[in-house]
Amino acid sequence: MKRREFGVAIIAAPGDQAERIARAIVDLRLAACAQVTAEVVSIYWWKGRRAEAREKLVILKTEKSFIGLIRDRLKNLHPYDVPELIFLPVTAGNPDYMAWLTDVMFKKI
Repeated sequence: MKRREFGVAIIAAPGDQAERIARAIVDLRLAACAQVTAEVVSIYWWKGRRAEAREKLVILKTEKSFIGLIRDRLKNLHPYDVPELIFLPVTAGNPDYMAWLTDVMFKKI
């Protein structure tokens, strides 16, 4: 059996778009779970200038092999020209939770 490479993917999105993006990714089974945070303030560089935005974070529990598919979906789902999508591998976790991730994402329960 192939070893699963689970992780957490993070997407920043405008507050009014974050839940819509989270639902779409979960409905497509590209993530077993999505959590949407309360509003955060992002401070970043964009086109040579410091910018600020009020956003929410979408935290996805997913598998590394799905990142390309998530990235492709974001092209249609996300309003930004360059949406944030980063993947952080999970190196350890609750074995029962990891089994649940496998079941949800690969056994299609």
